[in-house]
Amino acid sequence: MSWAKERLKKIKEWEESCEYDDFIDDDAIRSFLKQTEQPSEKSVLDVIEKAKTNALKGVMLSPLETATLLNTTDKALWEEIFKAAAYIKEEVYGNRIVLFSPIYISNPCVNNCSYCGFKSSNRATVKITLDDENLEREIGALLNAGQKRLIAVYGEHPKSDSTYIAKTVRTIYGVKKDKGEIRRVNINAAPMFEEEYREIKMEGIGTYQVFQETYHKETYEKVHPKGTLKGEYKWRLFALHRALKAGLDDVAVGVLFGLYDWRYEVLAMLHHAMNLEKVFNIGPHTMSFPRIKLTSSTQDSSPYAVSDEDIVKIAAVIRLMCPFTGTILTAREEPHLRDEMIKKCGISQTDAGTNIGVGAYAKKQQGNDLPKQQFAIGDHRDIDAFILSLIKEGRLPSFCTSCYREGRTGCNFMPLAKHATIKYLCIPNGILTFKEYIRDYASKDVKEIGERVIIPKYMDMLHENLPQVAAVVEKMMAGLESGKNDCHI
Repeated sequence: MSWAKERLKKIKEWEESCEYDDFIDDDAIRSFLKQTEQPSEKSVLDVIEKAKTNALKGVMLSPLETATLLNTTDKALWEEIFKAAAYIKEEVYGNRIVLFSPIYISNPCVNNCSYCGFKSSNRATVKITLDDENLEREIGALLNAGQKRLIAVYGEHPKSDSTYIAKTVRTIYGVKKDKGEIRRVNINAAPMFEEEYREIKMEGIGTYQVFQETYHKETYEKVHPKGTLKGEYKWRLFALHRALKAGLDDVAVGVLFGLYDWRYEVLAMLHHAMNLEKVFNIGPHTMSFPRIKLTSSTQDSSPYAVSDEDIVKIAAVIRLMCPFTGTILTAREEPHLRDEMIKKCGISQTDAGTNIGVGAYAKKQQGNDLPKQQFAIGDHRDIDAFILSLIKEGRLPSFCTSCYREGRTGCNFMPLAKHATIKYLCIPNGILTFKEYIRDYASKDVKEIGERVIIPKYMDMLHENLPQVAAVVEKMMAGLESGKNDCHI
Protein backbone atom coordinates (compact mmCIF):
# COMPACT_ATOMS: atom_id res chain seq x y z
CA MET A 1 0.00 0.00 0.00
CA SER A 2 2.89 2.37 0.68
CA TRP A 3 4.20 1.68 -2.85
CA ALA A 4 0.78 2.43 -4.35
CA LYS A 5 0.39 5.59 -2.23
CA GLU A 6 3.75 6.98 -3.30
CA ARG A 7 3.13 6.09 -6.93
CA LEU A 8 -0.32 7.70 -6.87
CA LYS A 9 1.27 10.89 -5.60
CA LYS A 10 3.71 10.94 -8.53
CA ILE A 11 0.91 10.17 -10.97
CA LYS A 12 -1.15 13.12 -9.72
CA GLU A 13 1.90 15.38 -10.08
CA TRP A 14 2.27 14.23 -13.68
CA GLU A 15 -1.42 14.87 -14.37
CA GLU A 16 -1.11 18.42 -13.03
CA SER A 17 1.69 19.17 -15.49
CA CYS A 18 0.33 17.12 -18.41
CA GLU A 19 1.38 18.67 -21.72
CA TYR A 20 -1.35 16.99 -23.80
CA ASP A 21 -4.89 18.15 -24.52
CA ASP A 22 -7.80 15.82 -23.73
CA PHE A 23 -8.97 14.37 -27.04
CA ILE A 24 -12.19 12.75 -25.78
CA ASP A 25 -15.09 15.16 -26.29
CA ASP A 26 -18.35 13.58 -25.09
CA ASP A 27 -20.52 16.20 -26.77
CA ALA A 28 -18.79 15.77 -30.12
CA ILE A 29 -19.05 11.98 -30.03
CA ARG A 30 -22.74 12.12 -29.14
CA SER A 31 -23.29 14.67 -31.88
CA PHE A 32 -21.73 12.39 -34.51
CA LEU A 33 -23.98 9.53 -33.42
CA LYS A 34 -27.05 11.79 -33.36
CA GLN A 35 -26.39 13.27 -36.82
CA THR A 36 -26.12 9.84 -38.41
CA GLU A 37 -29.18 8.15 -36.94
CA GLN A 38 -31.00 6.03 -39.53
CA PRO A 39 -28.47 6.66 -42.32
CA SER A 40 -29.61 6.31 -45.90
CA GLU A 41 -28.47 3.42 -48.05
CA LYS A 42 -26.52 5.82 -50.26
CA SER A 43 -24.67 7.40 -47.34
CA VAL A 44 -23.62 3.99 -46.01
CA LEU A 45 -22.50 2.76 -49.43
CA ASP A 46 -20.55 5.99 -49.98
CA VAL A 47 -18.66 5.48 -46.71
CA ILE A 48 -17.92 1.86 -47.61
CA GLU A 49 -16.44 2.91 -50.96
CA LYS A 50 -14.39 5.62 -49.30
CA ALA A 51 -13.04 3.12 -46.78
CA LYS A 52 -11.94 0.81 -49.59
CA THR A 53 -10.18 3.71 -51.31
CA ASN A 54 -8.58 4.74 -48.01
CA ALA A 55 -6.95 1.30 -47.75
CA LEU A 56 -4.52 2.31 -50.50
CA LYS A 57 -3.94 5.80 -49.09
CA GLY A 58 -3.45 5.09 -45.40
CA VAL A 59 -6.30 7.40 -44.39
CA MET A 60 -8.76 6.82 -41.57
CA LEU A 61 -12.47 7.44 -41.86
CA SER A 62 -13.75 10.57 -40.14
CA PRO A 63 -15.78 10.29 -36.93
CA LEU A 64 -18.94 11.25 -38.86
CA GLU A 65 -18.31 8.58 -41.51
CA THR A 66 -17.58 5.98 -38.84
CA ALA A 67 -20.76 6.92 -36.99
CA THR A 68 -22.69 6.36 -40.22
CA LEU A 69 -21.48 2.75 -40.29
CA LEU A 70 -22.12 2.26 -36.57
CA ASN A 71 -25.74 3.38 -36.97
CA THR A 72 -26.46 1.10 -39.92
CA THR A 73 -29.44 -1.18 -39.28
CA ASP A 74 -30.07 -2.77 -42.66
CA LYS A 75 -28.76 -6.36 -42.76
CA ALA A 76 -27.96 -6.16 -46.47
CA LEU A 77 -25.79 -3.10 -45.84
CA TRP A 78 -23.99 -4.89 -43.03
CA GLU A 79 -23.13 -7.64 -45.47
CA GLU A 80 -21.54 -4.97 -47.66
CA ILE A 81 -19.56 -3.73 -44.65
CA PHE A 82 -18.33 -7.26 -43.98
CA LYS A 83 -17.29 -7.71 -47.61
CA ALA A 84 -15.39 -4.43 -47.46
CA ALA A 85 -13.66 -5.43 -44.22
CA ALA A 86 -12.39 -8.64 -45.78
CA TYR A 87 -11.33 -6.77 -48.93
CA ILE A 88 -9.43 -4.06 -47.03
CA LYS A 89 -7.59 -6.52 -44.84
CA GLU A 90 -6.45 -8.53 -47.84
CA GLU A 91 -5.42 -5.39 -49.73
CA VAL A 92 -3.24 -4.23 -46.83
CA TYR A 93 -1.93 -7.43 -45.25
CA GLY A 94 -2.85 -10.26 -47.60
CA ASN A 95 -4.79 -13.34 -46.57
CA ARG A 96 -2.50 -14.20 -43.70
CA ILE A 97 -3.30 -14.42 -39.98
CA VAL A 98 -0.52 -13.70 -37.49
CA LEU A 99 -0.60 -15.98 -34.45
CA PHE A 100 0.63 -15.29 -30.94
CA SER A 101 0.04 -16.60 -27.42
CA PRO A 102 -0.60 -14.58 -24.25
CA ILE A 103 1.41 -15.46 -21.15
CA TYR A 104 0.30 -14.18 -17.77
CA ILE A 105 3.43 -13.75 -15.67
CA SER A 106 2.20 -12.02 -12.50
CA ASN A 107 -1.37 -11.49 -11.28
CA PRO A 108 -1.13 -9.62 -7.93
CA CYS A 109 -2.66 -6.16 -8.45
CA VAL A 110 -3.18 -3.12 -6.25
CA ASN A 111 -6.22 -2.00 -8.26
CA ASN A 112 -9.82 -2.95 -7.58
CA CYS A 113 -11.55 -2.76 -10.97
CA SER A 114 -15.12 -4.00 -10.67
CA TYR A 115 -15.01 -6.29 -13.74
CA CYS A 116 -11.61 -7.94 -13.17
CA GLY A 117 -10.83 -11.32 -11.64
CA PHE A 118 -7.49 -9.99 -10.39
CA LYS A 119 -8.97 -7.09 -8.41
CA SER A 120 -7.39 -6.64 -4.99
CA SER A 121 -10.59 -7.41 -3.08
CA ASN A 122 -11.13 -10.78 -4.77
CA ARG A 123 -10.12 -13.37 -2.15
CA ALA A 124 -10.71 -16.20 -4.61
CA THR A 125 -7.69 -15.23 -6.71
CA VAL A 126 -4.60 -17.39 -6.26
CA LYS A 127 -1.78 -14.83 -6.26
CA ILE A 128 1.16 -15.96 -8.38
CA THR A 129 4.31 -14.17 -9.55
CA LEU A 130 6.51 -16.41 -11.67
CA ASP A 131 10.17 -16.74 -10.76
CA ASP A 132 12.82 -17.45 -13.39
CA GLU A 133 12.55 -21.22 -13.09
CA ASN A 134 8.78 -21.35 -13.52
CA LEU A 135 8.83 -18.73 -16.26
CA GLU A 136 11.38 -20.81 -18.17
CA ARG A 137 9.08 -23.84 -17.84
CA GLU A 138 6.22 -21.82 -19.31
CA ILE A 139 8.35 -20.67 -22.24
CA GLY A 140 9.56 -24.22 -22.82
CA ALA A 141 5.97 -25.44 -23.05
CA LEU A 142 5.09 -22.69 -25.54
CA LEU A 143 8.15 -23.45 -27.65
CA ASN A 144 7.23 -27.14 -27.67
CA ALA A 145 3.86 -26.13 -29.13
CA GLY A 146 5.54 -24.16 -31.92
CA GLN A 147 4.98 -20.61 -30.72
CA LYS A 148 7.39 -17.81 -31.63
CA ARG A 149 5.40 -14.71 -30.59
CA LEU A 150 4.13 -13.79 -27.12
CA ILE A 151 2.31 -11.04 -25.35
CA ALA A 152 3.35 -10.93 -21.72
CA VAL A 153 0.71 -9.73 -19.24
CA TYR A 154 1.30 -8.30 -15.74
CA GLY A 155 -0.78 -6.96 -12.88
CA GLU A 156 0.01 -3.54 -11.42
CA HIS A 157 1.99 -4.26 -8.27
CA PRO A 158 5.45 -3.62 -6.79
CA LYS A 159 6.28 -7.27 -7.48
CA SER A 160 5.79 -6.65 -11.21
CA ASP A 161 7.27 -3.19 -11.65
CA SER A 162 9.26 -2.09 -14.71
CA THR A 163 12.45 -3.73 -13.41
CA TYR A 164 10.65 -7.06 -13.00
CA ILE A 165 9.10 -6.73 -16.46
CA ALA A 166 12.52 -6.04 -18.01
CA LYS A 167 13.99 -9.03 -16.16
CA THR A 168 11.26 -11.40 -17.33
CA VAL A 169 11.65 -10.26 -20.94
CA ARG A 170 15.38 -11.06 -20.71
CA THR A 171 14.51 -14.47 -19.29
CA ILE A 172 12.03 -15.20 -22.09
CA TYR A 173 14.51 -14.30 -24.81
CA GLY A 174 17.16 -16.37 -23.06
CA VAL A 175 15.25 -19.67 -23.31
CA LYS A 176 16.57 -21.65 -26.30
CA LYS A 177 15.51 -25.02 -27.64
CA ASP A 178 16.72 -27.07 -30.59
CA LYS A 179 13.66 -26.11 -32.60
CA GLY A 180 13.70 -22.42 -31.83
CA GLU A 181 13.12 -19.57 -29.43
CA ILE A 182 10.66 -16.77 -28.74
CA ARG A 183 11.46 -14.09 -31.29
CA ARG A 184 9.30 -11.25 -30.07
CA VAL A 185 7.68 -10.33 -26.76
CA ASN A 186 4.91 -7.75 -26.78
CA ILE A 187 3.74 -6.30 -23.47
CA ASN A 188 0.36 -5.68 -21.83
CA ALA A 189 0.96 -3.88 -18.54
CA ALA A 190 -0.02 -0.82 -16.57
CA PRO A 191 0.81 2.72 -17.69
CA MET A 192 4.33 3.83 -16.84
CA PHE A 193 6.52 6.88 -16.52
CA GLU A 194 8.84 7.65 -19.42
CA GLU A 195 11.96 6.41 -17.65
CA GLU A 196 10.22 3.08 -16.98
CA TYR A 197 9.26 2.70 -20.63
CA ARG A 198 12.88 3.32 -21.57
CA GLU A 199 13.96 0.57 -19.17
CA ILE A 200 11.83 -2.08 -20.86
CA LYS A 201 12.59 -0.78 -24.36
CA MET A 202 16.21 -1.72 -23.72
CA GLU A 203 15.17 -5.39 -23.64
CA GLY A 204 13.87 -5.33 -27.22
CA ILE A 205 10.14 -5.53 -26.63
CA GLY A 206 7.66 -5.31 -29.47
CA THR A 207 4.31 -3.53 -29.17
CA TYR A 208 3.17 -2.05 -25.85
CA GLN A 209 -0.56 -2.39 -25.10
CA VAL A 210 -2.55 -0.22 -22.73
CA PHE A 211 -6.32 -0.51 -23.06
CA GLN A 212 -8.36 2.42 -21.81
CA GLU A 213 -11.11 -0.12 -20.90
CA THR A 214 -13.72 2.62 -21.34
CA TYR A 215 -13.27 6.14 -22.69
CA HIS A 216 -16.51 7.30 -21.05
CA LYS A 217 -15.29 9.29 -18.03
CA GLU A 218 -18.34 8.75 -15.81
CA THR A 219 -18.28 5.00 -16.39
CA TYR A 220 -14.51 4.92 -15.96
CA GLU A 221 -14.87 6.46 -12.50
CA LYS A 222 -17.58 3.95 -11.53
CA VAL A 223 -15.59 0.83 -12.40
CA HIS A 224 -12.16 2.10 -11.27
CA PRO A 225 -12.39 3.22 -7.62
CA LYS A 226 -11.05 6.61 -6.63
CA GLY A 227 -7.76 6.41 -4.78
CA THR A 228 -6.45 3.49 -6.84
CA LEU A 229 -3.76 3.86 -9.49
CA LYS A 230 -6.14 2.88 -12.25
CA GLY A 231 -8.66 5.39 -10.98
CA GLU A 232 -6.66 8.19 -12.65
CA TYR A 233 -8.35 8.62 -16.04
CA LYS A 234 -5.94 11.17 -17.50
CA TRP A 235 -2.87 9.14 -16.50
CA ARG A 236 -4.19 6.15 -18.43
CA LEU A 237 -5.50 8.16 -21.37
CA PHE A 238 -2.01 9.42 -22.17
CA ALA A 239 -0.12 6.24 -21.34
CA LEU A 240 0.75 5.64 -24.98
CA HIS A 241 1.74 9.26 -25.53
CA ARG A 242 4.36 8.82 -22.81
CA ALA A 243 5.44 5.51 -24.33
CA LEU A 244 6.01 7.03 -27.77
CA LYS A 245 7.74 10.05 -26.29
CA ALA A 246 10.03 7.68 -24.38
CA GLY A 247 11.05 6.02 -27.65
CA LEU A 248 8.88 2.93 -27.87
CA ASP A 249 8.18 2.17 -31.50
CA ASP A 250 4.74 0.56 -31.56
CA VAL A 251 1.74 0.98 -29.27
CA ALA A 252 -1.70 -0.60 -29.17
CA VAL A 253 -5.13 0.62 -28.08
CA GLY A 254 -8.23 -1.24 -27.01
CA VAL A 255 -11.60 -1.12 -25.29
CA LEU A 256 -13.21 -3.62 -22.93
CA PHE A 257 -16.60 -3.75 -24.62
CA GLY A 258 -19.57 -4.10 -22.29
CA LEU A 259 -18.73 -1.31 -19.87
CA TYR A 260 -20.47 1.39 -21.90
CA ASP A 261 -22.26 1.91 -25.24
CA TRP A 262 -20.20 0.20 -27.93
CA ARG A 263 -20.87 2.82 -30.58
CA TYR A 264 -19.48 5.54 -28.31
CA GLU A 265 -16.41 3.45 -27.52
CA VAL A 266 -15.56 2.77 -31.17
CA LEU A 267 -15.69 6.51 -31.95
CA ALA A 268 -13.58 7.27 -28.88
CA MET A 269 -10.99 4.73 -29.99
CA LEU A 270 -10.90 6.49 -33.37
CA HIS A 271 -10.27 9.80 -31.59
CA HIS A 272 -7.37 8.13 -29.74
CA ALA A 273 -5.87 6.94 -33.02
CA MET A 274 -6.35 10.37 -34.60
CA ASN A 275 -4.62 12.08 -31.70
CA LEU A 276 -1.62 9.74 -31.82
CA GLU A 277 -1.36 10.53 -35.53
CA LYS A 278 -1.60 14.24 -34.83
CA VAL A 279 1.01 14.33 -32.07
CA PHE A 280 3.46 11.63 -33.20
CA ASN A 281 2.53 10.91 -36.85
CA ILE A 282 2.21 7.26 -35.81
CA GLY A 283 -1.15 5.58 -35.42
CA PRO A 284 -1.74 2.56 -33.20
CA HIS A 285 -0.03 -0.60 -34.40
CA THR A 286 -3.07 -2.65 -33.38
CA MET A 287 -6.59 -2.24 -32.04
CA SER A 288 -8.29 -4.78 -29.77
CA PHE A 289 -11.96 -5.27 -28.90
CA PRO A 290 -12.26 -7.80 -26.03
CA ARG A 291 -15.65 -8.30 -24.36
CA ILE A 292 -16.35 -8.62 -20.64
CA LYS A 293 -16.27 -12.26 -19.63
CA LEU A 294 -16.98 -14.27 -16.48
CA THR A 295 -14.39 -14.06 -13.67
CA SER A 296 -14.00 -15.75 -10.29
CA SER A 297 -15.67 -12.75 -8.63
CA THR A 298 -18.29 -11.48 -11.08
CA GLN A 299 -21.64 -12.97 -12.05
CA ASP A 300 -23.89 -10.12 -13.09
CA SER A 301 -23.99 -9.07 -16.73
CA SER A 302 -23.46 -5.44 -17.71
CA PRO A 303 -26.40 -3.33 -18.96
CA TYR A 304 -24.12 -2.57 -21.91
CA ALA A 305 -23.36 -6.23 -22.64
CA VAL A 306 -22.31 -6.73 -26.26
CA SER A 307 -24.01 -9.50 -28.22
CA ASP A 308 -22.31 -11.87 -30.65
CA GLU A 309 -23.95 -9.96 -33.49
CA ASP A 310 -22.61 -6.65 -32.24
CA ILE A 311 -19.02 -7.79 -31.61
CA VAL A 312 -18.88 -8.89 -35.25
CA LYS A 313 -20.07 -5.42 -36.28
CA ILE A 314 -17.51 -3.74 -34.02
CA ALA A 315 -14.60 -5.65 -35.53
CA ALA A 316 -15.71 -4.95 -39.10
CA VAL A 317 -16.21 -1.22 -38.54
CA ILE A 318 -12.77 -0.93 -36.92
CA ARG A 319 -11.23 -2.48 -40.03
CA LEU A 320 -12.96 0.08 -42.27
CA MET A 321 -12.25 2.89 -39.82
CA CYS A 322 -8.49 2.33 -39.58
CA PRO A 323 -7.45 0.28 -42.63
CA PHE A 324 -3.72 0.24 -41.87
CA THR A 325 -4.05 -0.82 -38.23
CA GLY A 326 -3.80 -4.45 -37.17
CA THR A 327 -6.91 -5.84 -35.50
CA ILE A 328 -6.65 -8.45 -32.77
CA LEU A 329 -9.30 -11.07 -32.07
CA THR A 330 -8.82 -12.95 -28.80
CA ALA A 331 -9.68 -16.39 -27.46
CA ARG A 332 -12.27 -14.84 -25.15
CA GLU A 333 -14.66 -15.75 -27.98
CA GLU A 334 -15.97 -19.24 -28.78
CA PRO A 335 -14.44 -21.15 -31.73
CA HIS A 336 -17.46 -20.80 -34.05
CA LEU A 337 -17.59 -17.05 -33.52
CA ARG A 338 -13.85 -16.64 -33.97
CA ASP A 339 -14.01 -18.55 -37.25
CA GLU A 340 -16.87 -16.33 -38.43
CA MET A 341 -15.08 -13.12 -37.47
CA ILE A 342 -11.87 -14.13 -39.20
CA LYS A 343 -13.91 -14.71 -42.33
CA LYS A 344 -16.03 -11.54 -42.21
CA CYS A 345 -14.25 -8.85 -40.21
CA GLY A 346 -10.78 -8.37 -41.67
CA ILE A 347 -8.95 -9.77 -38.64
CA SER A 348 -5.16 -9.65 -38.99
CA GLN A 349 -3.94 -11.15 -35.68
CA THR A 350 -5.24 -13.61 -33.13
CA ASP A 351 -4.02 -15.74 -30.26
CA ALA A 352 -3.85 -19.52 -30.49
CA GLY A 353 -3.24 -22.33 -28.03
CA THR A 354 -4.30 -19.85 -25.36
CA ASN A 355 -4.06 -20.56 -21.64
CA ILE A 356 -4.22 -17.54 -19.35
CA GLY A 357 -3.78 -19.26 -16.02
CA VAL A 358 -0.52 -18.11 -14.43
CA GLY A 359 1.87 -21.05 -14.84
CA ALA A 360 -0.72 -23.09 -16.74
CA TYR A 361 1.15 -23.84 -19.98
CA ALA A 362 3.76 -25.99 -18.25
CA LYS A 363 1.03 -27.82 -16.31
CA LYS A 364 -0.91 -28.41 -19.55
CA GLN A 365 -4.05 -27.07 -17.89
CA GLN A 366 -7.18 -27.64 -19.91
CA GLY A 367 -10.28 -25.47 -19.69
CA ASN A 368 -10.77 -22.54 -17.35
CA ASP A 369 -9.37 -22.31 -13.81
CA LEU A 370 -10.91 -18.99 -12.82
CA PRO A 371 -9.07 -18.48 -9.47
CA LYS A 372 -5.86 -18.34 -11.52
CA GLN A 373 -7.28 -16.41 -14.49
CA GLN A 374 -8.29 -12.82 -15.08
CA PHE A 375 -11.40 -13.96 -16.96
CA ALA A 376 -12.81 -17.00 -18.77
CA ILE A 377 -11.74 -17.82 -22.30
CA GLY A 378 -13.94 -19.49 -24.91
CA ASP A 379 -11.54 -21.01 -27.43
CA HIS A 380 -9.36 -23.79 -26.00
CA ARG A 381 -8.05 -25.17 -29.30
CA ASP A 382 -4.32 -25.84 -29.32
CA ILE A 383 -2.11 -24.12 -31.88
CA ASP A 384 -2.16 -26.99 -34.35
CA ALA A 385 -5.95 -27.36 -34.24
CA PHE A 386 -6.36 -23.63 -34.75
CA ILE A 387 -3.94 -23.65 -37.68
CA LEU A 388 -5.91 -26.52 -39.21
CA SER A 389 -9.08 -24.40 -39.09
CA LEU A 390 -7.24 -21.57 -40.91
CA ILE A 391 -5.71 -23.63 -43.68
CA LYS A 392 -8.96 -25.44 -44.39
CA GLU A 393 -10.25 -21.99 -45.39
CA GLY A 394 -7.18 -21.31 -47.54
CA ARG A 395 -5.57 -18.83 -45.13
CA LEU A 396 -1.87 -18.53 -44.42
CA PRO A 397 -0.87 -18.91 -40.74
CA SER A 398 2.09 -16.72 -39.82
CA PHE A 399 4.48 -16.52 -36.88
CA CYS A 400 6.36 -13.65 -38.51
CA THR A 401 8.44 -11.32 -36.32
CA SER A 402 10.69 -9.97 -39.05
CA CYS A 403 9.46 -6.38 -39.01
CA TYR A 404 10.43 -5.98 -35.36
CA ARG A 405 13.89 -7.36 -35.94
CA GLU A 406 14.55 -5.60 -39.24
CA GLY A 407 13.61 -2.17 -37.94
CA ARG A 408 10.27 -1.98 -39.75
CA THR A 409 8.53 -0.48 -36.73
CA GLY A 410 6.98 2.84 -35.81
CA CYS A 411 7.61 5.48 -38.47
CA ASN A 412 9.33 2.86 -40.65
CA PHE A 413 6.34 0.51 -40.52
CA MET A 414 3.49 2.95 -40.98
CA PRO A 415 4.23 3.96 -44.62
CA LEU A 416 4.29 0.28 -45.62
CA ALA A 417 0.91 -0.34 -43.97
CA LYS A 418 -0.63 2.94 -45.10
CA HIS A 419 0.22 2.35 -48.74
CA ALA A 420 -0.81 -1.33 -48.66
CA THR A 421 2.68 -2.59 -49.49
CA ILE A 422 3.35 -4.39 -46.20
CA LYS A 423 1.67 -7.50 -47.64
CA TYR A 424 4.65 -7.96 -49.95
CA LEU A 425 6.63 -8.71 -46.79
CA CYS A 426 3.82 -10.36 -44.83
CA ILE A 427 3.16 -13.10 -47.37
CA PRO A 428 6.79 -14.18 -47.97
CA ASN A 429 7.56 -14.19 -44.26
CA GLY A 430 4.29 -15.95 -43.50
CA ILE A 431 5.23 -18.72 -45.94
CA LEU A 432 8.66 -19.11 -44.32
CA THR A 433 7.38 -19.23 -40.74
CA PHE A 434 4.62 -21.66 -41.69
CA LYS A 435 7.17 -23.86 -43.48
CA GLU A 436 9.27 -23.90 -40.32
CA TYR A 437 6.21 -24.81 -38.24
CA ILE A 438 5.35 -27.66 -40.62
CA ARG A 439 8.89 -28.99 -40.40
CA ASP A 440 9.08 -28.99 -36.61
CA TYR A 441 5.61 -29.20 -35.07
CA ALA A 442 2.73 -29.84 -37.46
CA SER A 443 0.28 -32.71 -37.18
CA LYS A 444 -0.18 -35.01 -40.16
CA ASP A 445 -3.28 -33.12 -41.35
CA VAL A 446 -1.66 -29.68 -41.10
CA LYS A 447 1.48 -30.92 -42.81
CA GLU A 448 -0.48 -32.50 -45.66
CA ILE A 449 -2.70 -29.48 -46.39
CA GLY A 450 0.11 -27.02 -45.76
CA GLU A 451 2.57 -28.60 -48.18
CA ARG A 452 0.04 -29.68 -50.80
CA VAL A 453 -2.26 -26.64 -50.84
CA ILE A 454 -1.28 -23.60 -48.79
CA ILE A 455 2.40 -23.09 -49.53
CA PRO A 456 1.96 -23.77 -53.28
CA LYS A 457 -1.01 -21.38 -53.36
CA TYR A 458 0.93 -18.48 -51.87
CA MET A 459 4.12 -19.27 -53.77
CA ASP A 460 2.10 -19.09 -57.00
CA MET A 461 0.93 -15.64 -55.92
CA LEU A 462 4.53 -14.57 -55.39
CA HIS A 463 5.68 -15.99 -58.72
CA GLU A 464 2.89 -14.11 -60.47
CA ASN A 465 3.38 -10.76 -58.74
CA LEU A 466 6.90 -10.75 -57.27
CA PRO A 467 9.05 -13.28 -59.12
CA GLN A 468 12.31 -12.02 -57.63
CA VAL A 469 10.94 -12.33 -54.12
CA ALA A 470 9.57 -15.78 -54.95
CA ALA A 471 13.08 -16.89 -55.93
CA VAL A 472 14.46 -15.67 -52.61
CA VAL A 473 11.71 -17.45 -50.67
CA GLU A 474 12.33 -20.69 -52.55
CA LYS A 475 16.02 -20.51 -51.67
CA MET A 476 15.19 -19.84 -48.01
CA MET A 477 12.71 -22.74 -47.92
CA ALA A 478 15.48 -25.00 -49.21
CA GLY A 479 17.57 -23.74 -46.31
CA LEU A 480 14.79 -24.60 -43.87
CA GLU A 481 14.58 -28.09 -45.32
CA SER A 482 18.31 -28.52 -44.74
CA GLY A 483 18.04 -27.50 -41.10
CA LYS A 484 18.32 -23.69 -41.03
CA ASN A 485 16.06 -21.70 -38.70
CA ASP A 486 14.53 -18.27 -38.69
CA CYS A 487 14.74 -17.55 -42.41
CA HIS A 488 13.03 -14.22 -43.08
CA ILE A 489 13.03 -11.20 -45.34
